Amino acid sequence: MTESLSLWLDFLSKQGVPALVAAGSESTPVLPPSLLQQGFITALHDVGVLAVSGENALDFLQNQLTNDLVALDEQHAQLSGYCAANGRLLATLLLWKTKDHILILLPQTLLASIQKRLQMFVLRAKVLIEDKSSTLAIIGMGATANSPLPLPAPAAAFELSPSFDGQIIHMPDTLELSRYLWIGPHEQAPAVWSRVATLLPPCSPAAWHWTQIHAGLPQILEPTREKFVPQMVNYELIGGVNFRKGCYPGQEIVARSQYLGKLKRRMQLASAEAGMVAPGTEVFSSADPGQPCGMVVNAEIGPDGRLACLIEIKTELLGSDIHLQTLVGPRLTFGTLPYSLEATI
Repeated sequence: MTESLSLWLDFLSKQGVPALVAAGSESTPVLPPSLLQQGFITALHDVGVLAVSGENALDFLQNQLTNDLVALDEQHAQLSGYCAANGRLLATLLLWKTKDHILILLPQTLLASIQKRLQMFVLRAKVLIEDKSSTLAIIGMGATANSPLPLPAPAAAFELSPSFDGQIIHMPDTLELSRYLWIGPHEQAPAVWSRVATLLPPCSPAAWHWTQIHAGLPQILEPTREKFVPQMVNYELIGGVNFRKGCYPGQEIVARSQYLGKLKRRMQLASAEAGMVAPGTEVFSSADPGQPCGMVVNAEIGPDGRLACLIEIKTELLGSDIHLQTLVGPRLTFGTLPYSLEATI
């Protein structure tokens, strides 16, 4: 652990910030019922940052990821996917550009394996791939009309601007919360936290992930690696896939899924009176009881005590009784995502 990271964690401890619940823990963070009225700030220790630099960095990533990095500039962040040769997602990523690097935000649990896989394809290219998680802090924030963000911030989704020697990115809003990520040096993180926490109460990282679910933004995690082509989790609908760019691993299969007939599986927003379930949990329909009809992509317990989740599912079975884990498991109630499910090219 670096000294700067140690000081940042020590600062959070002294502030009484809720600790990150370890993966596999039986305890579940309890989000305050006032979350949507008061907003939140949270330290996202469960995500990390890769930095890609060098003379060939842009061309290298352009040949690996699903989005068009030629369009990436220093004022905008971008979603992108990393697929295996079978067209299935290994990771869902958030990218942005600085003067010296292309930065990639992704879950800590996937970071080492994604870094290793990217490194395999560098070959003779002038590219350096570094894990910057030990030097960069990530803070998630949800602001309300009554408690606006007390920092200068960009106005539109995926716009970014400099902030405290780092960047602040405006993520898609949801549930009347304006949502932001700040990514910057650990040394600056206490100043950002102290300024924002005067208006937005500290909360568990679950608050950020719960709002990501309601924004319809999927995050591939270890249990769901190579389970979905991008369209199964609506990734082309939220700007994560460009069908006019050049080749990348799995590109032919992703393109074929887009152009050959109507997509038979989509990701939906759902809720249930249930405890926490893990990504990769199967769901079952009474209309087709012999086999699972879908899978949990992401899930969190909300401030109302209900499980909120993103479910990848056969669209033909929507309208039937859908249950978690078994045919007699908790019944899912389906909601509405904040974007259209009509495919566009």
